Amino acid sequence: MSVLLSILAVGIALYLILYYNVIRGSRCTSSVTLKGKTAIVTGSNTGIGKATALDLAKRGARVILACRSKQKAEAAVYDIRRESGSNEVVFMHLDLGSLKSVRSFAETFLKTEVRLDLLINNAGMLGPGYTEDGFGMVFGVNHLGHFLLTCLLLDRLKECGPSRVVNVSALLHRLGSVDFGLLGTHKDLVSGQSTWHNFRAYCHSKLCNVLFTRELANRLEGTSVTTYSLHPGVIHTEFGRNLKLWQRLFLEPISKLFFMDVERGAQTTLHCALQEGIEPLSGRYFSSCALQEVGAKGRDDALAKKLWEVNRVGDDRLAQWTIGQW
Repeated sequence: MSVLLSILAVGIALYLILYYNVIRGSRCTSSVTLKGKTAIVTGSNTGIGKATALDLAKRGARVILACRSKQKAEAAVYDIRRESGSNEVVFMHLDLGSLKSVRSFAETFLKTEVRLDLLINNAGMLGPGYTEDGFGMVFGVNHLGHFLLTCLLLDRLKECGPSRVVNVSALLHRLGSVDFGLLGTHKDLVSGQSTWHNFRAYCHSKLCNVLFTRELANRLEGTSVTTYSLHPGVIHTEFGRNLKLWQRLFLEPISKLFFMDVERGAQTTLHCALQEGIEPLSGRYFSSCALQEVGAKGRDDALAKKLWEVNRVGDDRLAQWTIGQW
């Protein structure tokens, strides 16, 4: 019995050390207020997106919840308004799996809102399927939809500068790669729909987020718009809702014990959105509210430029849109 108690005590001690030094993560220390500013947060009806939107609303921002599910988003609007005391929280429909929906959202936003100071590309998914336009779902939602959304809103961001674009990536970008041959033949970065293919697609899409941020910063040089990518930490959210039941049952107890809660998970996003003085670091990657180095492929400017160009012309419906110099 004494041996078992000793093992249990050591286990608890190790968990507490891990929790306070790794799991808990760092906090955004910015005291910036956002009265008169407008922010868009994609995928903000739940998880770290909702926590991010809540913090921005508490700081006085007008916050647009850009989400696919009207029912869930309206419930989130109610929660955020109640907790923040702000009525400047609204829902606008956005389905990142549909380029038509992305264009419709941008058109509606530009007609109805006079400002855009923060664009936080937070939405992400892991799972099988294809978008309305035939792209792999993970690639389409996690990267391509956000790419088009950002480009369509860039002029408004420039008009309202200094402004920022924040792209939520992940540490798993280090395992990602970009196969332009597959993208050309399959409209995806993987060749199948198995669990392993879905995981690989996620890693690839997160590398695309990093590369997009890097190329966007290069193209925005000399403007008042800056951009950052980030790893939010390993978060206990509804992110895996598209996984199979047995996969969710396996991951649920592990995530509750060892993953951050959503409020903690939003901190690096908030740091990138709010922290003063990081403007010279546009295009860079953050984790735990601090600058971090990306994987080697994430530093490849030629790869980032090629991905941008392929995004522009890789699909007829995408190539039809015109945005001046972009």
